[in-house]
Amino acid sequence: MDKLAISGFVLAVVAVAGGFMMEGGALSTLLHFPAFLIVAGGTVGAVMLQTPFNQFVLGMKMLPWVVRPAQLPLQHTVERIVHWGSAARSTGFLALENDALAEQDPFLHRGLNLLVDGVEPKVLQDTLDAELTLERERLLRGARIFEAMGGYSPTIGIVGAVLGLIQAMANISEPELLGLGIATAFVATIYGVGFANLLFIPVGNKLQSLVHQRTLYHELIVEGLVSIAHGENPRNIERKLAAYHSG
Repeated sequence: MDKLAISGFVLAVVAVAGGFMMEGGALSTLLHFPAFLIVAGGTVGAVMLQTPFNQFVLGMKMLPWVVRPAQLPLQHTVERIVHWGSAARSTGFLALENDALAEQDPFLHRGLNLLVDGVEPKVLQDTLDAELTLERERLLRGARIFEAMGGYSPTIGIVGAVLGLIQAMANISEPELLGLGIATAFVATIYGVGFANLLFIPVGNKLQSLVHQRTLYHELIVEGLVSIAHGENPRNIERKLAAYHSG
């Protein structure tokens, strides 16, 4: 559980709500379902319109990463790569066959199988680099749907504000309905800007950061496996990979 992400969101909401209450405002005035429906529905609908189905589904599946990011076993993977390097230098790449068959990480599984098959180091690196790049771009496209929501949300909030003012002007002779329309106008604007800056944009940036961390982890794997393919000393491999771990 990412306590920093949860604490940051709670702090942001409490700061905004607390400041509003300190100025004499009532939180109940911010709870306005029509305004919420306009902003939330309009924003999600606009993003659905511009986004391919698979990309939208991927983004929704990535959303839990914000509070439950995948744990990347950097140190453990370095130790395993060093062990594989020792085994490969002693008895050849076929010594890694059982490890390749039992490996659960798909990226490591494919890399080890390429080693066991005896492909050239350049082919191994090109193959894994291509897969790494495609996977990174696929995940980044999923993360960017939240950036898109952050872009649309304030504009949809303005749409809600205009709709609220239209309602207010249409009922200018009826004070109760006039107040309802004005409330919708201002609350919709708050929802639009608030959702964008307190939720959508931070979530998009957090997911992109996690994708870059995942990419760095896979780059470590590529570097280690290519070093094994070149027959490098395991101690040298360990020192080389230490830079990824420290970063």
